[in-house]
Amino acid sequence: MTPLAEILRPKNLDQYIGQQHLVGHGAVLRTLIESGQIPSMIFWGPPGIGKTTLASIISTTLNRPFHTLSAISSGVKEVREVITQAGQEEGAILFIDEIHRFNKAQQDSLLGAVERGTITLIGATTENPSFEIISALLSRCQVYVLKEFSVDDMKQLINSAVAYYASTGTTIEVREDEALMRISGGDARKLLNALELAVNKMRGSASPIVIDNASVTTVIQQNLAYYDKGGEMHYDIISAFIKSMRGSDPNGAVYWLARMLAGGEDPLFIARRMLIFASEDIGNANPNALLLADATFNAVSKIGMPECRINLSQCAIYLACSLKSNATYMALENASAAVRRYGDLPVPLHIRNAPTSLMKEMGYGSGYKYAHDYEGAFTQQEYLPQGLEGSRFYDPADTPRENETRRLLAARWQQKYQY
Repeated sequence: MTPLAEILRPKNLDQYIGQQHLVGHGAVLRTLIESGQIPSMIFWGPPGIGKTTLASIISTTLNRPFHTLSAISSGVKEVREVITQAGQEEGAILFIDEIHRFNKAQQDSLLGAVERGTITLIGATTENPSFEIISALLSRCQVYVLKEFSVDDMKQLINSAVAYYASTGTTIEVREDEALMRISGGDARKLLNALELAVNKMRGSASPIVIDNASVTTVIQQNLAYYDKGGEMHYDIISAFIKSMRGSDPNGAVYWLARMLAGGEDPLFIARRMLIFASEDIGNANPNALLLADATFNAVSKIGMPECRINLSQCAIYLACSLKSNATYMALENASAAVRRYGDLPVPLHIRNAPTSLMKEMGYGSGYKYAHDYEGAFTQQEYLPQGLEGSRFYDPADTPRENETRRLLAARWQQKYQY
């Protein structure tokens, strides 16, 4: 059976809901489409707001050959095959979903065809193109930002669904829509899937079928044991993943990792969170954690799915099993609190930069002790501004490595800090 979201997919710009700043009458993208001259472009916006649909409408409106690839499952070989085929067609459009998942080599394979006009590229991404698309390709594309659906847009989707059901002989009465809105998280596909699930569950029980918050919540909780990478569950599962690693449970960590991968989470998002975790929760208790997390991020960037899941698993288990310390994170928090409390205190003269003779005459750098001139490359002097002398922001954790650091600091700074 064809899903409701597919049945209601708009076929032209007049049926298209939302993005009026781009496709409304007189808007920039609509004007280009109506002129028949469109550039290669990148659609940037959250999931489920019509990026794929808009690309399809453009090809239909312009009567252009339309090819689609998913960056999750396609590589350089598939890109080259499509480009070869498009070279035999007039004005072919190549749509690449989740183009940010292409690595540099895969994106490089598009450059020649885009530059020669062999294809008109339309890429869709949920990530900032400035960070995820190579500059050479980005410079050849126009970036259009698609906005989240407004409440009115979502209500229009619900009304379209009600009208469709009515045309099939099923009467729907939507008395409350807050639960549908919350579950969808602004994603049109999720909203329509949730509504369809609720209608199918209650079909035959009464007429009209009444949709309210309680009925939708009950049906969704019973039937949608899915990973929602764009809504609340996205944050719940990444939270469970982080807390499992923080709690030194590799089994929990690898389970939640598997849940995210099965749900289609961007592996770079997972690798990025582990990079943060390596400093925030492990820090100097085990500096190698940051090195491995960084190597994992690079491996994921180069390899992509599905193989990079092995790198992610190795890193997650290592981080979970590592000694933990948030001392460096808390040091920054403590220092930041002092900045907020005391404001922009002046830099002591002896540690100011003195690049000009005038600055030297004003005392900049005067009295500074160059550490390497002293035994052990250390001598006591003041590095904090007036008013914060003696403030200790960093408190080493009780781990073997940081206990060694504590002993070193205590020996050096025994007259100033209490370590």
